[in-house]
Amino acid sequence: MASTTLDPGIQSAPPSGKTFLGHPRGLATLFMTEMWERFSFYGMRALLVLYLVADHADGGLEYKAAVGAAIVSVYNAMVYLTALPGGWIADRFWGPRKTVAVGGGIIMVGHFLLAVPGSALFFAGLAFIAVGSGLLKSNISTMVGHLYDGPNDPRRDGGFTIFYMGINLGAFAAPLVIGTVGQKVDWHLGFALAGVGMALGLAQYLLGTRHLSAQSNVVNSPISPAEKRSVLRKAALWLAAAAVFYAVVALSGRFTVDWVIWPLSIAGIAIPVIYFARMQRDKDLSRDEKSKMTGYIWFFVAAAVFWMIYDQSSSTLNIFATDSTSSTLFGFDFPSSWFQSLNPLYIMALAPVFAWLWVWLSRRGKNPSTTVKFAIGLLMIGASFLVMMLAMAAASGGAKVSPLWLAMVYLIQTVGELTLSPVGLSVTTKLAPAKYASQMMGLWFLAVTAGDCVAAVVQLVMGDSTGSTWYFASQGVLAIIAGVALWMYRRRVVALMGDVH
Repeated sequence: MASTTLDPGIQSAPPSGKTFLGHPRGLATLFMTEMWERFSFYGMRALLVLYLVADHADGGLEYKAAVGAAIVSVYNAMVYLTALPGGWIADRFWGPRKTVAVGGGIIMVGHFLLAVPGSALFFAGLAFIAVGSGLLKSNISTMVGHLYDGPNDPRRDGGFTIFYMGINLGAFAAPLVIGTVGQKVDWHLGFALAGVGMALGLAQYLLGTRHLSAQSNVVNSPISPAEKRSVLRKAALWLAAAAVFYAVVALSGRFTVDWVIWPLSIAGIAIPVIYFARMQRDKDLSRDEKSKMTGYIWFFVAAAVFWMIYDQSSSTLNIFATDSTSSTLFGFDFPSSWFQSLNPLYIMALAPVFAWLWVWLSRRGKNPSTTVKFAIGLLMIGASFLVMMLAMAAASGGAKVSPLWLAMVYLIQTVGELTLSPVGLSVTTKLAPAKYASQMMGLWFLAVTAGDCVAAVVQLVMGDSTGSTWYFASQGVLAIIAGVALWMYRRRVVALMGDVH
């Protein structure tokens, strides 16, 4: 797609005409696209760790629980790690609108690869989904920001919350449909249904692009032919080096999944550090932009701690649901993957309440700062793992605990998520330097990468102790300490944010 002549430094006016719940009509297109993409993603993720640890006799890959959890953590990390190059590709090559379309197509292919029996194609499918998600995720959120009239549009936070509801509508339905088919009928048929979901999302997006802001077509910093050749040459060299390295390891007979998990985990922690350092040294950024980036680092670290715990719903908590939790409630039996629908169900119930609450408090001059909201999120996610510590203690000796334990854990996590995640998306678009508009959203998702990579390292190091009472207690206490620290230094962070509130 050719770049337009629109100046990327100027906020384009939102398209006129019909509105969607009082917001620009384009929000409906992005809402539906993300809903179906999340349906595919969360449906597959509800099955992933269960398929990895299931016995060969049951059609699974029979990994140990700690290794299966670490694979899921690293996979989650790679999904969000690729959001950074996804934003860069939009900024330099295609613009957000085209990048999202290409990403959706790659995700769809990845899910259908999972539907083909065989571990080689299965892991190739995971790689496709990770790459496609990186192209889609950073840019679709950026396009939500494009619909509004500047960073201080009063509808902006509410718009991101509505968009977040679309994510969770898809996430709620996915385990009920894909999880049931995968666990009760066939793993690979469940993965195929995820591919169908992404196909529907891609169709919705292509039909509704006319409602999006003209700014979503902009290539902010088009790449020159010389730069393009340099990038492709470097990428080819790195890929060749990786191929040679892993070929040598495989031929030596020493290759195990650890050779993949450990390098990716270390990279996922190191890359955000390197990227922040590079941006802070960028001479094209003004002093004000660099100050905002310094303030943003606080939010990034807080988010990484939050996601380190939160994303374990698809790994350690999913295994706990299968092995240590009763799957019967009020006489009704259900697959363990259905627990994955609790969080999005809570969000759909509570997100409108929180959207109203922030507006109501703002009108009275009592809306908590972004820093305080993040601190609350950390305190809540820490408390959820302290509850998990108690649930794990109750399940000692092979006992099956009540489903209400996990229901309580997910409720606490949801309250924390609603104070942090939608607000984090919004503050990222507010603090982003114009030069890094799409890449900043990718950087926000790198917080998930860093958190998941830390979780993977912890899971591998703790081995058979993964999921123990000490495992949950230590991480819960860490999150609470981080929340208290952020609250104590909140005024310093607000000062660094300049004119953004």
